[in-house]
Amino acid sequence: MALIKNVGKAVLGLAVLIGSIGKFAPHLFFDLPFPFSVILWVTTGNSMPMYFMPDAWKEDEIDSWMKDGDLVIATGVKSGTTFMLYCTHQIRTKGTDLDDELFPDVSLATPWMDLKQSRTGSWAEQKDRYNDTVLSNGRKLKEYWDNPAFPFRIFKSHYAPPELPVRKKGGKKIKYLAMARNGLDVAASMTNFYSSHTDEFRKVWGGFPPDISGEDHAADEPPAAVKDMLPTGPMAEIYFGYVKKWWAFRNDPNVLYIHYSDVRKDLKGHVSKIAKFLEVDLNQNELDVVTKRCGIEHMKSLPDKFGYKMPLNLDKGLWDSEKDTIVKTGAMVNTGEVGKGKAKFHPKVVEQWRKAEEDMLGDDPDLLNWARNGGKY
Repeated sequence: MALIKNVGKAVLGLAVLIGSIGKFAPHLFFDLPFPFSVILWVTTGNSMPMYFMPDAWKEDEIDSWMKDGDLVIATGVKSGTTFMLYCTHQIRTKGTDLDDELFPDVSLATPWMDLKQSRTGSWAEQKDRYNDTVLSNGRKLKEYWDNPAFPFRIFKSHYAPPELPVRKKGGKKIKYLAMARNGLDVAASMTNFYSSHTDEFRKVWGGFPPDISGEDHAADEPPAAVKDMLPTGPMAEIYFGYVKKWWAFRNDPNVLYIHYSDVRKDLKGHVSKIAKFLEVDLNQNELDVVTKRCGIEHMKSLPDKFGYKMPLNLDKGLWDSEKDTIVKTGAMVNTGEVGKGKAKFHPKVVEQWRKAEEDMLGDDPDLLNWARNGGKY
């Protein structure tokens, strides 16, 4: 009995210790091997992905660093985020940045403000360094994202309202471009995306996201990335939550909510539509140049522009802020086909996803149809 009692005390003590670490120093879990690192992170109440943080967008904070006319590219995960960041940069420069001198890396020119760049990073810790950090070329980081040549600045986010204060009363006048994508296509892209991350990035975050390149995506069981996105998965919110939240804001004057499949079908029409939303006048020649530079083929010719650096990282020995990138070279610009999810997965997985869509979005048939197919709403 004494042994059992002692074991019980030890287990209780371990549980208290783990709970305390999860509350006060959860970054310590990332020194453990995957998946234990993530299991302990999640079971102690921390959100996924662990490198997302919404603090920059809080109502009492956002006006301290944003300017009137700034644009937030708040696209869904794997729904054309890099595509839109680069394309809106082309629109604001009217296609004149021909050598991409003002766009050395997507994270420098159009920074991701809800990205935690270090294990113990926070918005309060990173905020000032966006202004003060000097890069190895002697230029300030701020020269790329807050260049005086830009008519407006562009920032990346994967959040939706209420994390993004779209209807905030007073303060800075900010525009939001949101974009959804067919859920199966997002899931298909996620299966590749998990394995596209560099080992250096995984090392920072406890092995997440895992390399699942060996998985059989044609099997009748959902791949790991798809399981994570299903309603019972830890990352269901990044698709279903995102699509539903933005739907309620689709007609707000400072919001442009578009669908990936529509953009792919009519790129020039959407370049014109986005430019109008951003109050940028493009003549016919400028529209043609910008449309060409927004195209997938042009973007694929610039693989070094889309690696996503973390210039504010402070994890010495884990990350080289000058050369390391979040994703492997070329991984962020793929063919982006419409309908690839249905063709990629086993019919049982397709049916499981269809059922999940109906359970999560089916209370609004218009939303369900638009999320799947795009078109007018």
